[in-house]
Amino acid sequence: MSKVPARTAAISEAHGKADEGAAPRAPNALAWLVLSGLVIWLDAVTKGLALEHLRLGEPVAVIDGLLNWTLVYNPGAAFSFLSDASGWQRWFFAALAVGMSALLTVWLARTDRRDWRQAAPFALVIGGALGNLVDRLVHGHVIDFIDAYWGTAHWPAFNIADSAIVIGAIGIALFGLLAKAGD
Repeated sequence: MSKVPARTAAISEAHGKADEGAAPRAPNALAWLVLSGLVIWLDAVTKGLALEHLRLGEPVAVIDGLLNWTLVYNPGAAFSFLSDASGWQRWFFAALAVGMSALLTVWLARTDRRDWRQAAPFALVIGGALGNLVDRLVHGHVIDFIDAYWGTAHWPAFNIADSAIVIGAIGIALFGLLAKAGD
């Protein structure tokens, strides 16, 4: 039995021809981008409804004392970070969204499709980042409309894309810590 040189084996694998003795590689997690697409779609639909039915800055009570729908335009990032900057932040956050989404897509391509603890959080962050990117490119700002509060203390307004980013980031951190604890 002859051994195949490493360079030849790498070229064969890159062209879809695995070594005869190698175990078949599990499918990658790019199929999880369907979840990203779902987040982008749901985000766009809810923002469209907010633009159609809400007036800027006027709260509509959903659960009195806890939740309003309030249309807000956010030219900054989370918690209105850099919202009062001169406009450069629009392109900075757009580039950041593209870069992070590209990086996470590469990581998805390297992740086993069955590893939902890694794939789902990546897909949620990608969907959220691209959902807000659409707003930045189309409107010049992000459309927020979910206003959670307790008494007079209001959490900064947010949207479905923001929620997906936060849930995804928590998942990345939590499942990353759990994986480290299991080692």
